[in-house]
Amino acid sequence: MGQKVELACIIDDDKIYVNLVKKIIEIKKLSENLLIFKNGMEALDHFKLILENATEEILPDIIFLDINMPIMDGWEFLNEFIKIKNNFEKKITLYVVSSSIDPRDLERAKSFNLVTDYLIKPIELKKFEKIFDRNGHAAA
Repeated sequence: MGQKVELACIIDDDKIYVNLVKKIIEIKKLSENLLIFKNGMEALDHFKLILENATEEILPDIIFLDINMPIMDGWEFLNEFIKIKNNFEKKITLYVVSSSIDPRDLERAKSFNLVTDYLIKPIELKKFEKIFDRNGHAAA
């Protein structure tokens, strides 16, 4: 296993899914800390605050972004995050996570350079471990 992921982030309004992922991350010790946002707007406000305060060390190493959320969905978040992402030195690995198997969603996610992969819920435990392991190696 590579270097530990310091901070992972989940942007998702599905409480059951979030709690499940949280448990997996805790049990498997995949990340030191976890940020959770219910929608894209909450997350974007948080990242803008980090930018204003120049506190990059509290940026996540990895983001799991849901597509379908109230207030600001995953697509809107991506469009806004692209505008501020280049102001950060830190490399953030971003995964779009959805229960949608619509090929149009997959293509749309791939059209964003900052999206590493499109994951379909529910995500298998092995896949999670692989993501965190690969991420750890990238940071090492």
